[in-house]
Parts: sequence; structure tokens; C-alpha cells
Amino acid sequence: MNEDDRGRRPAGMLEDAVLAVLWEGARPMSPADVQAVLPGAPAYTTVMTTLARLARKGLASRERAGRGFVYSAAVDEAGHTAAAMNELLRRRRDRAAVLARFVSELEPEDEELLQRLLGEGGGG
Repeated sequence: MNEDDRGRRPAGMLEDAVLAVLWEGARPMSPADVQAVLPGAPAYTTVMTTLARLARKGLASRERAGRGFVYSAAVDEAGHTAAAMNELLRRRRDRAAVLARFVSELEPEDEELLQRLLGEGGGG
């Protein structure tokens, strides 16, 4: 479920949604630009707070534009996702079991892609 009984998103979901908007944006975006694209019509102040939090975390960059700020993603989607996956894996005791389960639950085409990337030396 994406929202709780009060209509609020779970922690981190809004940050992920805002980052997705920034990744798709072809230019720096104001909070109003981001708000206009986000599903669920979050409040303008909520979007501003989320963008400021992302900037503090180093996930977004901001620059002055008139009296306000515009924001851009400071990390790419693949790098951000890979870092999150690695962080989660490092926190587990049985990394082999986690990796085995991860691979066993992949769609066949994703498993083939992973095998191909590993055969190429990691793909990155």
C-alpha cells in the first residue's frame, strides 16, 4: 500500500517520487514545477521541504532563481538505486542468502541480463 489511513506516504516514498520527477526533468525545476508533476497533489510546502531535505542529503542540487530556488538531481537513478541496494545488503548477516533469494525472485529476462553483466565483468 502506498499511503496510510490518513493519506500519508510511508517514509521515503515522497523523496523517491520527487527524485523521479527530477530525473525525468530536462532542466532545473522549481518546487511548483515538481508539485505539478507529482501524483497525489502534495502541498507546496511539503514539496519545498522534501527538495530542501534532498539537497541537504546531497541527492539534489539547488541554485538561486529569482527569489527562490530550482533543483536538479545530483545523482543518477542507477547509481542511487545501486547504492541503496548495497547499503541494505551490507546490513544483513547472511549476504549469500540474500543474494541467492534476490536472484531467485528475478524475472527471467532480468536474470539473463544479470548473468550477461556478470560475464562482462560487472557492467560498470
